[in-house]
Amino acid sequence: MSDHPARILFIDDEPRAGELFTRLMRATPHETEVFTDAAAALAAIESGGCDLVITDLSMPGMSGMDLLRAIRAQDSELPVIIVTGYSTVDNAIEAMRLGATDFVKKPYDFDELLIQIERSLEATRMRRELRVLRSQVRDTQQRFGMIGQSEAMQRIYATIAKVADIRCSVIIEGESGTGKELVARALHEASPWREQPFVVIDCGALTDTLLESELFGHEKGAFTGAVESRAGLLETASGGTVFLDEICNISDAMQTKLLRVVQEQQITRVGGVRPISIDVRFVVATNRNLEAMVEAGQFRHDLYHRLNVLKIELPPLRERREDIPLLLNAAIEECAERFGREVRGFDSASLERLMAHDWPGNVRELRNLVERHVALAEGPELHLMDELLSMPPAGAAPAGNAEPAIDHDLPDLHTLERRYIEKLLALNEGNREKTARMLGINKSTLWRKLQAWQTG
Repeated sequence: MSDHPARILFIDDEPRAGELFTRLMRATPHETEVFTDAAAALAAIESGGCDLVITDLSMPGMSGMDLLRAIRAQDSELPVIIVTGYSTVDNAIEAMRLGATDFVKKPYDFDELLIQIERSLEATRMRRELRVLRSQVRDTQQRFGMIGQSEAMQRIYATIAKVADIRCSVIIEGESGTGKELVARALHEASPWREQPFVVIDCGALTDTLLESELFGHEKGAFTGAVESRAGLLETASGGTVFLDEICNISDAMQTKLLRVVQEQQITRVGGVRPISIDVRFVVATNRNLEAMVEAGQFRHDLYHRLNVLKIELPPLRERREDIPLLLNAAIEECAERFGREVRGFDSASLERLMAHDWPGNVRELRNLVERHVALAEGPELHLMDELLSMPPAGAAPAGNAEPAIDHDLPDLHTLERRYIEKLLALNEGNREKTARMLGINKSTLWRKLQAWQTG
């Protein structure tokens, strides 16, 4: 029996049926409401909710089937028990297909109905508890929007929590795909100025001229095309956080200009003369070791030390393999919902290989791999496709005996493209359609390339 009283709605156009049900339910702790009109019952469900619906199928106006459809349109889990006469059993079966929880035939045995009621209420209670437990598990597996229970990730969580409210500059180092922007965003979201702007600037994607204009803004007429004055991103982000991604790519001249901004918290727009005060927290990221770049004379030591108030080093995925199942499950759940696919996860053999993979692209590579597998899924269980993983297929020769990488001799782009396509063709045993699909090109385009190489 359920531990807590439930609100049960009983719908039957025969008033005597409702009276009988009310009398029989007096011996239970549950609250019962009887309706002779399905539309009125639906309005009650929409306004106040309930824990269980018991409805007759054959009713004038809105039928029990119509009521079921309306309920399922807004609630996929509310239990609905269908009451039907012998002549409408086929309709009851159809109602089950539409999402009814159970059905009983008239005249029903009350003891059996009571068992069905308690069974339905218990199933609902267990689903709710399971959702709570899953939520609690997710909370223990991830913090700050990042997933991982490994010691390395726990140290990062602790660092973020400790320094988020300190307005100091931070350097985040880590390989590509490890989640540097996630850490930067976490530092901002956990800070007292979380309501202020968080601005991301990719330093590797802009030339010096464009980067300077983007960072500092410009005055009207500062250069060709500057038809009006514009505030830069540093000015716009004042009061919040600026995340400079791949700062290792900026030139010496830009490093000098940025040093003055970090030290003085002042900028001057391109073509301007008036200094503008800002209040910005700088968080920078790089996939290279900045300290080694300083020693090699490739990065200004004074800018490095000004930024290096705190350094957070993100571990590559191969150094926290225990987090791989958690990351896989989270990515599968997200992609399955986005693509509308019913998938559970990878089979055990595939999971074992995924755990052994070195993940050169780290979490980004993992998410991309999951996305492709879910998109191509043919059933609830995913099976690892070798062509979608940058590792040798099962049974391949060990790394020490492997052939040289396709770019080992730094070939030109044309040669590199040919080697890559030939490698994929060999991997796919000459299957051009499959190879073209992996390359993201038409089969005819692939055929023309192969023909050109044969005649060239």
